[in-house]
Amino acid sequence: MAEDTSGGKGKVEPLRKTRPCPECGRPSTRESYPFCSERCRTLDLSRWLKGSYAIPVAEDESRADDENRD
Repeated sequence: MAEDTSGGKGKVEPLRKTRPCPECGRPSTRESYPFCSERCRTLDLSRWLKGSYAIPVAEDESRADDENRD
C-alpha cells in the first residue's frame, strides 16, 4: 500500500506561475490569482460592475448609408 506523503492535507493544488497583479504589479498569490490580494481583486470587480471596462463598438457606416438611401 502506498504511503501518503502530502503531510495529511489530502488536497493537491496545481502550481501556477506567479504573474504581476493587473492592479498594482506585485506578484500574484495562489488564493487571489491572478491578483496579489483580495483588495486588488475587489477593486477590479468594482470597475467591471460600474461599467468602467467596456469594449468600444464601431458602427458599420456602410450599412447606415444603405439604409438612408431607401
